[in-house]
Amino acid sequence: MTLSRVDKMVARLRDLQVASPDIEASAVVSVDGLIMASALPAGSEEDRVSAMSAAMLSLGERIAHELGRGVLDEVYIKGEKGFVVLTAIGEDAVLTALARESARLGLIFLEMRRAASDLEKLVG
Repeated sequence: MTLSRVDKMVARLRDLQVASPDIEASAVVSVDGLIMASALPAGSEEDRVSAMSAAMLSLGERIAHELGRGVLDEVYIKGEKGFVVLTAIGEDAVLTALARESARLGLIFLEMRRAASDLEKLVG
């Protein structure tokens, strides 16, 4: 049986979470704020996650450009209970991950870049 594009994206998100156990949840979101695939915990509001992810990526890109920082690489938010990390998947989507507060960000960024590269082939 052949997996659909969405199934392949979900499988890659799950692989990301296995490779980096500090990632508790992840999603692929279109730049329009629509969920494309997710590995979010039950009860998560996918629509809310997707809309906020797209907005943060857009704002991050604008800030990087306006302040002369070049092309945006990642956006991350640190809260008392952990991190929200976003990275672009080409020009059409964003990879969002929720990580524990004890997460080693260098490893998270590395695994997310690898996943984004794989996901870009599925998004386009």
